[in-house]
Amino acid sequence: MSSDAKPAETAPPAEEKPVVPKEEKDAAVKEEKKEEGSSKPFDITSNVFSMFGGGAGKKREEKPEDDAADEPSGSSKKKGGDDEEEVEESPDIHFEPLVTLEKVEVKTNEESEDVVFKMRAKLFKFDRESKEWKERGTGDAKLLKHKENGKTRLVMRRDKTLKVCANHYIVPDMKLTPNVGSDRSWVWNVAADVSEGAPEAQTLAIRFANSENANLFKEAFIKAQQENEALVANEKPDA
Repeated sequence: MSSDAKPAETAPPAEEKPVVPKEEKDAAVKEEKKEEGSSKPFDITSNVFSMFGGGAGKKREEKPEDDAADEPSGSSKKKGGDDEEEVEESPDIHFEPLVTLEKVEVKTNEESEDVVFKMRAKLFKFDRESKEWKERGTGDAKLLKHKENGKTRLVMRRDKTLKVCANHYIVPDMKLTPNVGSDRSWVWNVAADVSEGAPEAQTLAIRFANSENANLFKEAFIKAQQENEALVANEKPDA
């Protein structure tokens, strides 16, 4: 072998690429995407609308005028988008009554009398069978004086029902006596009370709200007795 021979050239070994971990590779990809996104212009309008529930403005689609001609006319077409249906007013119909009722005036047989005394009270009746007092009703005790003959009677009606619970003339032989243990109650005997229809002998007791009202009743009662007694004395017997 000669000394001029050149040694064989050998290729340099290939340069090995460094191994990049997967985490760093993913981070680099995200960074590239972020840079690309920042390069786009920022739409302020669309962002504000999205914050308050709106979206990007949509262009209103305009219908051609030919479409309006194809829509149905009349009641089937809704006006102004109003979904409420119009209700037709019913005509004012008047019917004549078949029977005409006339107003009837109810008479109480007190129309020809004047009220000379009126006081609210409670009336009792003594029941001879059970030997006890029974309530007759609560209402206005009235002394009524007839306009023609001048006689005075006691009339009392129950509240609400207005049913008569006392009805008799005040005659001279009646005597008011105080009820036992009360200064606002009086007791008297009646020979003919017609509150039930037929004349009936009864023992009645009346009670007022206070002694003052009871005394006012006694004064009016005695005065009516005296007037009725004078009327009876002046009456002439029939020939």
